[in-house]
Amino acid sequence: MRSMDDVVVFFDCDNTLLDNDVVGRDLREHLTSEFGPESQERYWAIFEKLRAELGYADYLGALQRYRLGDESNTRLLLMSSFLIDYPFASRLYPGALDAIRHLRTWGLTAVLSDGDVVFQPRKIRRSGLWAAVEGRVLIYVHKEEMLAEVAERYPARHYVMVDDKLRILAAMKRIWGDRLTTIFPRQGHYALDPKNVSSYPPADLTVERIGDLVDCDLPALIASVRARRTK
Repeated sequence: MRSMDDVVVFFDCDNTLLDNDVVGRDLREHLTSEFGPESQERYWAIFEKLRAELGYADYLGALQRYRLGDESNTRLLLMSSFLIDYPFASRLYPGALDAIRHLRTWGLTAVLSDGDVVFQPRKIRRSGLWAAVEGRVLIYVHKEEMLAEVAERYPARHYVMVDDKLRILAAMKRIWGDRLTTIFPRQGHYALDPKNVSSYPPADLTVERIGDLVDCDLPALIASVRARRTK
């Protein structure tokens, strides 16, 4: 077991550090231009069905299922190449790496993400995020259900979670309670959906963009959150 840190800061990946909505848009445009609108719609229908089954986005799994209905089409190899070779580093939000470096001055930083075991690590590596957190990357199907293992791998007196989904932040807060400070960047379609936002309690800190965290005084934030809870 690692020695205990004072603070560990976890960052989600998709729509927190990396603009995954733009990645999805680019994939839609690629599928439409290379395979036609009907094929594009069929792929996304398979994708959404698979996500409902698995609980996470599986781009390559959806492609494999798509292929089952069109196995003679060798051009599908172009579709997989688009995903594997996608320039994810160009889709990082402005200031994402700066935010990681800034918060590293007060605690250990790591990526804590949901996703599959092949494409999600590839995305995190090619984007430069893997190197930015020096390989401290955890990927689960449902990360909020794995907090005991997360705490075992990264024991700390206090945790910070930066995530674009209030649902995830609320679930983690229920488990870790006062040991957790939550930060909500209002980026991506989940964070900008009024229904999603109104369904959960607010985070301890809300920022308009991930780059705003370069101005965050993390010790002061943690202290203020603790003070509010003792009143």
